[in-house]
Amino acid sequence: MFSYRFYPQRERVRAALLTCGLDFPHNKRITVNLAPADLPKDSGRFDLPIALGILAASGQVDAAALEGFEFQGELSLSGELRPVRGALAIGLALRAEGNPVQLVLPPGSAEEASLVPGARVWRARHLLDVVRRFRPAADAGPAAPDDADEGGWRELPTGAPVAMAAYADLADVKGQAVARRALEIAAAGGHSLLLVGPPGSGKSMLAQRLAGLLPAMPLQEALESAAVASLAGQFSSERWGLRPTCSPHHSASPVALVGGGSPPRPGEITLAHHGVLFLDELPEFPRAALEALREPLETGQVRIVRAARSTTFPAAFQLVAAMNPCPCGWLGALTRSCRCAPEQVARYQGRLSGPLLDRIDLQVEVPALPADALLDGPPGESTATVRARCAAARERAVARQGSANHRLQGRALDEYAGAEAAARDFLRTAATRLAWSARGMHRALRIARTVADLDGSERVRIEHVAEAVQLRRGPLAQRE
Repeated sequence: MFSYRFYPQRERVRAALLTCGLDFPHNKRITVNLAPADLPKDSGRFDLPIALGILAASGQVDAAALEGFEFQGELSLSGELRPVRGALAIGLALRAEGNPVQLVLPPGSAEEASLVPGARVWRARHLLDVVRRFRPAADAGPAAPDDADEGGWRELPTGAPVAMAAYADLADVKGQAVARRALEIAAAGGHSLLLVGPPGSGKSMLAQRLAGLLPAMPLQEALESAAVASLAGQFSSERWGLRPTCSPHHSASPVALVGGGSPPRPGEITLAHHGVLFLDELPEFPRAALEALREPLETGQVRIVRAARSTTFPAAFQLVAAMNPCPCGWLGALTRSCRCAPEQVARYQGRLSGPLLDRIDLQVEVPALPADALLDGPPGESTATVRARCAAARERAVARQGSANHRLQGRALDEYAGAEAAARDFLRTAATRLAWSARGMHRALRIARTVADLDGSERVRIEHVAEAVQLRRGPLAQRE
């Protein structure tokens, strides 16, 4: 009898072996050691390894030939192999460890793992495909099922596919020169962004186009992003190499947003790794969920601590958020009157804590445009044009300091900001009058550094700081 714990898995393995005409040792005790025992085991990824272990122990496959291979796959009752989550992450982890093992995976999972350069990945459609490959030399083995084609066992070529999807074009957004400028600065320097304006002013359109302005993903970042999506069961080869944009609904819980549970699972901020996290209707999110973003925004990772386990997930995302200025949405609009009392406006805007707003670099107003500007106005610059400027500015920053400007802090900020004396005096005066914290002043200096990079200037001049202060001092602060 079986002594491993998962009853459905036990029956799947037993039924698959019998359906394929393989011998099942009924009169012997079978013990499957899933070590280490303290690590959680979920899904059916262990079906194929368990089945091969039983076949190797009973002499139906060559146990020595299995050396150097790693198997993952869920078994159907007929012996067909079904895909599992995290195949790309498995291949990436093996490459990081320098492990030369060959992966044997079901269709779908094998194509994911083959994206890892240098990996050796075999695709198997059926349990009998694997058995025929590793059966003893003297054993002809059972016949293949009628639906097993000749490509059932195949080594896949490695390499990245060509992305089939594309980003939305910024040219679709008419007008909104200030918001477009803020979007360009955010993409060039990696800065977080808050868009405030009435309903229908274009906040969501702008936010959804930020990912297209970011630099092209290097291979390592593309692999890491795809591995996270693979672990969550959301990988799509059509989106390979494109920066993700995650847009959770405002009813998302703190666990859904930053991760958690038992065992800990990644949240939306991890799914947005190396991409964009778009939070629409920002004040409507639970306060606990928003406050949980504070540390990941600073560190680029989130640490989930539970009594039995602690896990660190990557969370190097770029935050872009949108909100209305008041509950009715029309505060400050020229086309309609606001019907909210001052207390309602203060309560609504007060849902965003000072520490959270202090961590959002750019805070700009997106006003409602008149009908003539929307119908007859010329289209704006395309994504390709703006992305070229952003890429050039990002390359200047990386060549100068080895990272994007939003990561500058401490001595690196003092060394590489390169602000002129007049610019520093202007920033000091503005920070004093606006009662900025040290963090707020440093973030304004980083924005000014990005503005200077877009301008092609080696030094941060007073006009760069003035623009940074204006974009940093958002519409919420202006109404205080």
